[in-house]
Amino acid sequence: MNIVQKRPFGQRYAFVVVAVIFLALLIAAGLRSAPGVLMLPLEEAFGWRRDVISLAAAIGIFLYGLAGPFAASLMDGVGLRRTLLGAIALMSAATGASLFMTEPWQLIATWGVFSGVGSGAVASVLGATIVNRWFKTNRGLMMGLMSASSATGMLVFLPLLAALAQSGGWQPVVIAVSLATAALLPLIYFLVPERPASIGQTRYGADKDEVAEAPAQGNFFMTTLATLRRAAGTRVFWYLFATFFVCGFTTNGLVGTHLIAYCGDMGIPEVSAAGLLALMGVFDLIGTTFSGWLTDRFDPRKLLGVYYGVRGLSLIYLPFSGFSGTSLTIFAILYGLDWIATVPPTLRLSNEAFGDRSGPLVFGWIVAGHQVGAATAAFFGGALREMQGDYVLAFQIAGMTAIAAAALSLMIDPTETRESAAQPA
Repeated sequence: MNIVQKRPFGQRYAFVVVAVIFLALLIAAGLRSAPGVLMLPLEEAFGWRRDVISLAAAIGIFLYGLAGPFAASLMDGVGLRRTLLGAIALMSAATGASLFMTEPWQLIATWGVFSGVGSGAVASVLGATIVNRWFKTNRGLMMGLMSASSATGMLVFLPLLAALAQSGGWQPVVIAVSLATAALLPLIYFLVPERPASIGQTRYGADKDEVAEAPAQGNFFMTTLATLRRAAGTRVFWYLFATFFVCGFTTNGLVGTHLIAYCGDMGIPEVSAAGLLALMGVFDLIGTTFSGWLTDRFDPRKLLGVYYGVRGLSLIYLPFSGFSGTSLTIFAILYGLDWIATVPPTLRLSNEAFGDRSGPLVFGWIVAGHQVGAATAAFFGGALREMQGDYVLAFQIAGMTAIAAAALSLMIDPTETRESAAQPA
């Protein structure tokens, strides 16, 4: 028998859920950005090459993306709370275990494999699932706010982690991330119900007599692959996948992983470089939330075209900026405003093309493309830095791919999706 657990605030309890998930996404973003802070301390402590450390970061980013669609299906079938609690416990245990590492393969196992799989459930697909499950109205704004949590993660964690690394080396960074992740467990357990019906409510903005969707049935693994197979038969999926590949390539893959090291090459202290990323976080918090508001009102394809175009020009500009305080501030503002502003319009296009039920799962596969791009850039940036001695070409290539993505975004047409692709598995 299902027991309905009443909660305060009525439909507005959806905002309590959003607040807790925002915090979870924020801390997961801090975990995923930590390798950028750890790169120089690990290089100094163990003598590991930068491309080796980049490989661990790349594997973590890749699995972070690959786990997303399976996590979305698991949330729908096994349960959101169970999936989320297991993923967070894995993240905390994996990062904590890295305190005892002495060899590069242990870095790859802890920060690459296990934390990558765990954090894949605490990513954009989680935000998409929560927004679709708890909101009928204001979805763009809520998804913008959830996406902005990644920027806030940089804002809160990177300066702190950089200060810890500068004063105490890599171990304090590991301890801080592991403890912050573990602190999420009681919050999720006590404050996040499975769905609105679990507390006798409907989605925010929905009629009181709305009938809740039943949980998905069947094998979650096969459901995930079947949804991918149907979506892969449409052009809109591949356009969204390609543009989000570029999104990952140009954000957490290159800039998130290598900007601190790039600034170090230019004589800028690690804490100052982390402050630059934090400044980006401030403006992305503004830009991504505003992007969600715009997505509720304007053509998401045109928004994506503008976002990718501005991003590409910012990346092309950076190597020639002189790395002065003024030029870096300009870069941080321009780049920060659309760091993850692409998420709300991309999710809207996914929902329009594949429906509310399949949309988040398909979006999980699109996010996998984002993380494949990010993983490619994380390794590519480190390898190119070892070969050429600087990051100039890496940032130029990333800028040009963003310009290409701006053009590709305008070609997306969600109405071309085949009817069968919009049906649930």
